[in-house]
Amino acid sequence: MKTKNKKTSCNSKDHQVWSRRSFIQALGLAGAGTMGLAGSSISFAKQSELSAAINAADNDNILVIIRLFGGNDSLNMVVPINQYDEYANARPTLKRATNTLWSLTDEYSMPNLMSPLESMWGDGKMKIVNSVGYENQSQSHFKGTDVWESTDVDNQVDQTGWLGKYYEELHPDYLINPPSSPTAVQIGALKNITFDGAEAKYSFSVNTISRLKIIANKGLNYPLDNLPDCLHGDKVSFMRSSANSTYKYSGVIYDAYNSSVDYTAGDGYLDDDLGATLNTVARLIKGNLGTKVYMLSVRGFDTHISQQGVHDQLLTSIGANVKHFYDDLTQAGWGDKVATMSVSEFGRRLHENGSRGTDHGVAGSIMLFGEGLNGSSVEGQHSSLKQDDLLNGRDLQHHTDFRSVYSIVLKDWMCVDPQIVDNVVLGGTFDDSNLALGFDCRGDGGTILSTASQLANVFDAQTITKREDTYIDINNNYTQHLSIKLYSLLGQEVGTIKSELMSVGKHLIPIKASLGADLPSGYFIYRISSNRGTISRKVFL
Repeated sequence: MKTKNKKTSCNSKDHQVWSRRSFIQALGLAGAGTMGLAGSSISFAKQSELSAAINAADNDNILVIIRLFGGNDSLNMVVPINQYDEYANARPTLKRATNTLWSLTDEYSMPNLMSPLESMWGDGKMKIVNSVGYENQSQSHFKGTDVWESTDVDNQVDQTGWLGKYYEELHPDYLINPPSSPTAVQIGALKNITFDGAEAKYSFSVNTISRLKIIANKGLNYPLDNLPDCLHGDKVSFMRSSANSTYKYSGVIYDAYNSSVDYTAGDGYLDDDLGATLNTVARLIKGNLGTKVYMLSVRGFDTHISQQGVHDQLLTSIGANVKHFYDDLTQAGWGDKVATMSVSEFGRRLHENGSRGTDHGVAGSIMLFGEGLNGSSVEGQHSSLKQDDLLNGRDLQHHTDFRSVYSIVLKDWMCVDPQIVDNVVLGGTFDDSNLALGFDCRGDGGTILSTASQLANVFDAQTITKREDTYIDINNNYTQHLSIKLYSLLGQEVGTIKSELMSVGKHLIPIKASLGADLPSGYFIYRISSNRGTISRKVFL
């Protein structure tokens, strides 16, 4: 029994301000889905038949995205030899001398400090896409990043990410029935919305590689015993339970990380953040974690001042670590299953500035790596470096929309249904016919279907709030038995709202009145199931 003395003894702590966001940020973590995704002691539920059919598709391809944050200077990474005079004249101190370059083709070269990639190029495992961007580039880090993450070029108000939209299609019952492995692992840049859907964040996210290594080596579980018996203790217990539930993927990450047999494979990575991150990602892949997408961020590319030293160091790290990453994977039999893509929010201007740096620009290059490319090449038209051809007299024109590259990666590497890519993920069709990236799903019948799109033909639901109650508005396309249940954010079942045979047509179902309960205000999850599929959605009561 709780005593008044105990309540009083920790009363000062009860006035501390607690929030889920501040608590999670203090741990160096970001949410994987909702606060709970299910109760902290619950085991993973059986997948729906549709989801199981999708995951059983003959495709175990993995995508690694390396985010070059700050705006990478592509001109000093991939030097256009066929325009070398214009390039050198615009960069009297920053230009790459021709004797410090190795050749990709007769038209393009890379700096010798990235020479570890030369063998990958020779083995047909590398591609460059020139002059990638989009119309009306703002040249703002924040807006540029949002555009690349959401693909919302026009309005820049979409707070869902391009892969979040896809995962929301793939896992419509994610809030209650998440997959047994993280759909994505994100390292760094927690404000990134790439994996954000309308209902959940579809990634296991950590702020630093050191935090992920702690989880991978020790697992993660915050103790719930010996807490003070008062309001403060209740708050701490709730927050720790939420964190344990949210990060229950730490267990499978721990198992995958520690199942790799050859730990010496990590010896070839450089002793820096990118080396440590790629080493960890390789161990998770080799340990059969089952995650399809990894995203990691490399900072330092905003090179306004004294660019040469820092940029050289960054490119050296990319060259050495990416090469060893693929040596590591290939030795373990995974080399043909992993594709890597670099992205950056914009390129840099042609002319160096007065501080021996370069300023925010428009077009930049994308690098891709992996056996699935089926040959090395430089793709896409390069921007003209002639003064009269520059955008506003200073910026390189873009010639390839970044969404065209996304389109190919999703359709031809991740094997996503082209209609889902065009209509749901990208919100339009983007011509990718001029880019020969070598991936091939559309030709082998390996296309993955979308659960949610099929469920939209079964039933659709939204919520309507009125003064007296909150209603679930269902458009039912079949006469079928529907089970509708309400859950807390921790996955605990609150009650059954409706379970009966429902006719074709619209049905307006009150939540509180149906449960006959006086529920507290806050977020809950409702789940609608039929023999044709299941969806779960958040609702505020």
